[in-house]
Amino acid sequence: MSQIGDFFDLWSPVVLLVVVVIGYLYGRFVVKGNGSSTDREPISLAQQCSFYAGLVLFYIGQGSPINYIGHHYLFSMHMLQQTLLYLVVPILIWVGTPGWLLLACMRNKAFRGIFSFFTRPLIALFMFNMLFSIYHMPFIMDYLMKNDVWLLAYHAVLLFSAFMMWFPVFCPAPELARLSDLMKMAYIFGNGVLLTPACALIIFADTIIYDMYDNVTVPFAHLSPLDDQQLGGVIMKILQEIIYGSTLAFIFFRWYRRERRDEDDLNPVEAPDNPQGGNLNRA
Repeated sequence: MSQIGDFFDLWSPVVLLVVVVIGYLYGRFVVKGNGSSTDREPISLAQQCSFYAGLVLFYIGQGSPINYIGHHYLFSMHMLQQTLLYLVVPILIWVGTPGWLLLACMRNKAFRGIFSFFTRPLIALFMFNMLFSIYHMPFIMDYLMKNDVWLLAYHAVLLFSAFMMWFPVFCPAPELARLSDLMKMAYIFGNGVLLTPACALIIFADTIIYDMYDNVTVPFAHLSPLDDQQLGGVIMKILQEIIYGSTLAFIFFRWYRRERRDEDDLNPVEAPDNPQGGNLNRA
């Protein structure tokens, strides 16, 4: 395999259409429709930017040359794609989702039952990390990469599990939150621990563990297949540490500020007495 795909292989119009439709529906019925009810909190510009950024990164990960090159040539590009789709996009989409929209969906009994089950912290935690680790088992990944239908189905399930995994941390509706800030920090730490074995297996492997990347002619790269494989593991691990570390820092400082504010509310600072007697506020 020495020739790069054509334009439609590199820039998927189907994925672009999906992203554009979702973006239009969000702008038309969520952002603009938000003003039709006075009991809904307005969607801030930051939320809108976050949602649209999530859509853009989804297209970059699933519809741009990163997807094609990662599928046919470079394992490192594949791992970059995985990081974008499962560790970044869900965060941005949840941040941009208003709580009232999710609460409206929860009125449906079937949706509420399924969503409530899969967003239980322990279920969400182990489901994503288990699916992610299974996906990167050599015989599983080699099989999926040769079967587009099964690959698409597994990616859809993995993306769903990624959204479920991030929900307990970035829940847009306080009424549905199940974790305190301290528990969220422990939850993220647990995610990092569970994801480490899959990265370590790839980084420290001294042979090519994926047949699909072995003996592939890469016209634009100067890395050997083994170096590319190890680089993929390093990319995943470093970006995972950055994302999880940034999330931990954000939650910690938010918790710290809240604790300080609560302490200040319980112990208000009293104004010092006037040395001459009387109240300072008296004229």
